[in-house]
Amino acid sequence: MVARTCRLSLGGWAAALGELRPGMRWLGESRLQINAFDYPPMKVSGTGLMFLPVTPYRGWVTAEEPHRYAVIYPCAGALAEGERTPVPHSLGRLLGTGRATVLTLLDTPKSTTQLVALTGQRLGSVGQHLKVLLDAGLAQRRRAGRSVLYYRTAAADVLVRAQHGRGPAADGRSTEPS
Repeated sequence: MVARTCRLSLGGWAAALGELRPGMRWLGESRLQINAFDYPPMKVSGTGLMFLPVTPYRGWVTAEEPHRYAVIYPCAGALAEGERTPVPHSLGRLLGTGRATVLTLLDTPKSTTQLVALTGQRLGSVGQHLKVLLDAGLAQRRRAGRSVLYYRTAAADVLVRAQHGRGPAADGRSTEPS
């Protein structure tokens, strides 16, 4: 929402709404085109039009006539960025792919909500992975306002670096080829 709000403040409704979904564009004069289909116009003035961000890479439009309409759009910004460090295969085999994914994402503090959005795993699964990582001393947590943020410990950093082939192994020897 922050990324979209920034676009709204810099370029107005045309900039904010133009990339929400294919075919959507601001027509001006309180008119919004939501797709490129040849449907007759629909008046929604006096009703609620909601904009809801989601983590999938595509959005949709929904209507519960005559009072509720929504444009569901893909997130932009840090949680939506597709380029992530891949989970090393050996770390996935050691911890399980889901848990290893959570551990690699904890390079910076993240909430469970952020981890659910980034991994696509269910909240219960992420919670279980975090519990195991906390119990193993590979993660720690701290409160930041209303959120609890989780992050990797120094031991986890060594483990992740070793799996990437960088940094010292557990016995102090380099894992880089000689």
